[in-house]
Amino acid sequence: MPKSLKPGDKVSWGTSGGETHGTVEKKVTSATQVKGHTAKATKEQPQFVVKSAKSGKTAVHKPDDLKKG
Repeated sequence: MPKSLKPGDKVSWGTSGGETHGTVEKKVTSATQVKGHTAKATKEQPQFVVKSAKSGKTAVHKPDDLKKG
């Protein structure tokens, strides 16, 4: 079951360089391309566009990869 995340929520996620913090930009419910990567999101399995607080870059993550707070 997807987590209840919404735009503006502060989240963190793991990267190869450690934990990264940022903000949810939007919920994605259809195939979306970000930085050459296609996120295969659906209404049943949404994903979230997040913006890194450190680099300002955006990425798409599955809800299970994000920790709220």
